[in-house]
Amino acid sequence: MADYDLVIRNGTVATAADATLCDVAIKDGVIAALGRGLTGGAREIDATGRFVLPGAIDSHCHIEQMSSAGVMCADDFYSATVSAAFGGTTTVIPFAAQHRGQSLRQVVRDYHAAAGPKAVIDYAFHLIITDPSEQVLGQELPALIRDGYTSFKVYMTYDLLRLNDRQMLDIMVLARAEGAFMMVHAENHDMISWLADRLLAKGLTQPRYHAVSHTRIAEGEATNRAVALAELLDVPILIVHVSAPEAIDVIRNAQTHGLKIYGETCPQYLFLTADDIGMDLEGTKFCCSPPPRDKAGQEAVWRGLQNGTFQVFSSDHAPYRYDDTGKLPKGDKTTFKDTANGVPGIELRVPLLFSAGVGQGRLDLNRFVALTATNAAKIYGLYPKKGTIAVGSDADIAIWDPTREVTVSAANIHDNVGYTPYEGMQLTGWPVTVLSRGRIVVDDGKLVAERGSGVFLPCALSDAAKPLGRPTPELAFAAERGGGPVV
Repeated sequence: MADYDLVIRNGTVATAADATLCDVAIKDGVIAALGRGLTGGAREIDATGRFVLPGAIDSHCHIEQMSSAGVMCADDFYSATVSAAFGGTTTVIPFAAQHRGQSLRQVVRDYHAAAGPKAVIDYAFHLIITDPSEQVLGQELPALIRDGYTSFKVYMTYDLLRLNDRQMLDIMVLARAEGAFMMVHAENHDMISWLADRLLAKGLTQPRYHAVSHTRIAEGEATNRAVALAELLDVPILIVHVSAPEAIDVIRNAQTHGLKIYGETCPQYLFLTADDIGMDLEGTKFCCSPPPRDKAGQEAVWRGLQNGTFQVFSSDHAPYRYDDTGKLPKGDKTTFKDTANGVPGIELRVPLLFSAGVGQGRLDLNRFVALTATNAAKIYGLYPKKGTIAVGSDADIAIWDPTREVTVSAANIHDNVGYTPYEGMQLTGWPVTVLSRGRIVVDDGKLVAERGSGVFLPCALSDAAKPLGRPTPELAFAAERGGGPVV
């Protein structure tokens, strides 16, 4: 009788810390042993010449989510998780998104009903908070945090999503008290809307003006303000989908001064520029917020990945079809202000970074693993169950052929979008076998997992969310004179 259910032999096993040539033995869905010459498995995979990596975690993706404008994503939990798995991702963390007037608890119930019957890989939920009412902050959100929904996102822009600074401070106080982790979409709403109104008034409606209205300064200013609010209350935050050098500089400076400010970026800021957003309607395929910048912005993002400014590399997969259900709600009359914001990328996120990062010498294999899997698991309370290859961890594994050459084509991608902004790119390196909890999900280009076989993952509170214990001098003074902390 075999000692293990599966043994992966002779591969280079890499984590965020090291890499070694060894076997990986799996039993009952978890990693049971690491070493050379392990005894036999009921099934064996020869990974000679290949990398054996932790299954990637996409900790920022929009799946089966209604936008504030009432537009539904093109991908449901089946198509999105299938697409993710083909790209080497074994865990996704999309958003249970509250719209104003909604019960947060009911939003979560509805999202479970969408995900449970369809997901083929494991998933957790972030929350999106747009209506921080007394009921939400006093009852629903604290209870949900304790139930394993330990991270949430807030917006500083979009008419129907944004919070003002006072509301953000109220939520930060709650996050600090409950040990939850807060993510921030940082763009200055008034700058963007002021510019957009004036562009439209001049008849400048083409997609390219989306990038003009979402100026780099708007991203830099809002990032600086979010960091200042977080510093006031000694609350760690993560700035999502960072694109502009101005915002990168703010995050790096905060980190240099010892603040717990984390950064995330995405493929569109490495591989696209504002010039890709054309003047004709095809340009809407490249519209996302913040938008891609210029070549100098791309290099700034690469530096942020290399020097540790960014801890997380996510897709921000926001899938909208190129038709009246998504990118063209008003047909050929659609303006840059009308189009659905977002680009797809859940399948290509990890292969793009592997090819241009590891393959071209910009990133070593360990940092690649950290950026695509381990850091997200640690920040969002899933480590060491997810995000690493270690005895006792879930057997979420992607076996990569580092020499496989792939030409990106929408026809070969498994999402439901119908196009990719990375069409025609030449990539080297691709995951050929993907396992989730020891079961093979993708093997040699074929899906072998059943609909609904993914499981929900409650998230623990993480060290990333713990305050530094370093209030501002003003709050420290008030605490000393007032007999206790102000917050």
